[in-house]
Amino acid sequence: MKELGNSFCFIASEYKIKLGDRYNYIDLLLYNIEFNCYVVVELKITELKKEYIGQIEVYINYIDKTIKKLNQDKTIGIIICKKDNKFIMEYCSDKRIMAKEYELV
Repeated sequence: MKELGNSFCFIASEYKIKLGDRYNYIDLLLYNIEFNCYVVVELKITELKKEYIGQIEVYINYIDKTIKKLNQDKTIGIIICKKDNKFIMEYCSDKRIMAKEYELV
């Protein structure tokens, strides 16, 4: 988590949200003090896929509509994946979503 920066506060892992009659789980929910916003983090063990962007957009919008206060900025989404796919990110219209690549050492 330190690689993301020093301004992050941990809220929960596997943060449970209810969409309709089904439960979903946000891998990591953080708060960034510097940017005054929530941060949704999804951890993936594969290359970045377009489905991941749709998933994280739903989670971002859920946090914005149900948890975020008026004085806070919009939620940010980070997808941490095994391999980045710059072509998919090029066509992602939401600039609040970022993809970061990880490497196991």
